[in-house]
Amino acid sequence: MDNTTIIRIVAGLFAMGVFLVPAILYLVFLSGVLKKCSPPSRTMQPGLVWLLLIPLFNLIWNFFVVLAIADSLANEFRLRNIASDDPTPGKSVGVALCVCYACMIVPIVNLLAMLPALILWIVYWVKIAEFSRRLDFSPAAVAMPPGPQWS
Repeated sequence: MDNTTIIRIVAGLFAMGVFLVPAILYLVFLSGVLKKCSPPSRTMQPGLVWLLLIPLFNLIWNFFVVLAIADSLANEFRLRNIASDDPTPGKSVGVALCVCYACMIVPIVNLLAMLPALILWIVYWVKIAEFSRRLDFSPAAVAMPPGPQWS
């Protein structure tokens, strides 16, 4: 192997790490948010978030994940009686993010979509983290066992 090949391999591994590590942390985070929601509130199982690692498929699956997280958080907020000014937490920013991701496969448009996608990704992550913290500070709803209820 010559020096040029070694440099290319190292640069490729570095580039993969720069993009892959934040993506993995993001997916761990999204999966954790869904795990905080009680099973009846979830509209998606936490493990399905990992399908976002599949190239091209993730362009469509992103929409499903964003909508499922918004619906799951809304359901959990209702279940725990947590006040929220957003009826579908994170949906608007998340859908805008998904549209930017989808635009990134179109030549020329991808150059225009990269910066907004990065900004929206950060904003979405922060917003969902805020909603996730609300779940941390609110007691989990306890399901009542079936049967006669005493008043």
